[in-house]
Amino acid sequence: MSSDSPAPEPRPSPPRPSASARRPSRAQLLSNLRRLTLRDHQLLAWLAEHYLLSTAQIATALFPSERSARLRLATLHHLEAVHRFGDVTTGTGGYLYTLGPLGAVVHPSAYSDPARPDARPPRTSLERAERIIGSRRLRHLLGVNQLFVDLHAHTRTDPGAELVRWWSEQHATAAFALADIRPDGHGIWHASGRAVGFFLEHDNGTENLRTVLRKLRAYERLAEFGPRYPVLLRVPGHRREAHLLDALAGVPTAMPVATGLHHEHPAGPAWMLASDPGARRWLHELPSDHGPDNTATNPHRYTDPDDT
Repeated sequence: MSSDSPAPEPRPSPPRPSASARRPSRAQLLSNLRRLTLRDHQLLAWLAEHYLLSTAQIATALFPSERSARLRLATLHHLEAVHRFGDVTTGTGGYLYTLGPLGAVVHPSAYSDPARPDARPPRTSLERAERIIGSRRLRHLLGVNQLFVDLHAHTRTDPGAELVRWWSEQHATAAFALADIRPDGHGIWHASGRAVGFFLEHDNGTENLRTVLRKLRAYERLAEFGPRYPVLLRVPGHRREAHLLDALAGVPTAMPVATGLHHEHPAGPAWMLASDPGARRWLHELPSDHGPDNTATNPHRYTDPDDT
């Protein structure tokens, strides 16, 4: 988990809808539910686990064009499946989307606070949305989600690729609680006949290197009884990456560690192994071990269908 503390940024002030808009009748919601497509349900599931996505991210992952995405998102907003707010992170005039009243009916156990996992459940979907949009981790969440959005979009043009697993920070933290790791995200990527698990640490360059390296200790504990997946340190620029690789030089790690840059496509040759810096590798080329087949210590072990 990142402890980045970015400089204060302007936060959107979502307009308060009318009382009737805040509390649509259950009959109305159930009627609207019948109008949702399979793609709509996938989007709502992502918003339940990963809090929010931008117009551009949704278009990239799920639609043939941004125009078609905007049209469908306008319909979903009308159906009260999503809330939308002006995207102050880019200034492009786009929107950020979170679960609306109908989305909350479909996903009543959605994660509710990116800063405080133990916070009381929100009373309404609007309260949940305001927690998310008002979070100081807003840019960080969008940066983390971008990697997974790009991977999912890649599968639309490569029939041999699949994003098998996309877990949020809170999901992964709970699943690997024995090791006390707090990754920003966890995924399993299947391409070219290989299934590679990974843990993402999205770095914005605001932490000192010692803090970043300290995060790797928990992954060492996980390697004793769980999967040995590469830890992806994704950084904003070449200088930051070079400093990280220098700090990791000669340091033995039970988990593979790879660095990459924010602007490079994560499926492609974007990753440099700290133990073997040089040519960059594709994500599916990174070393990966799903760990021992032990339901007590490795209950979420992935079984590759190609190996059965």
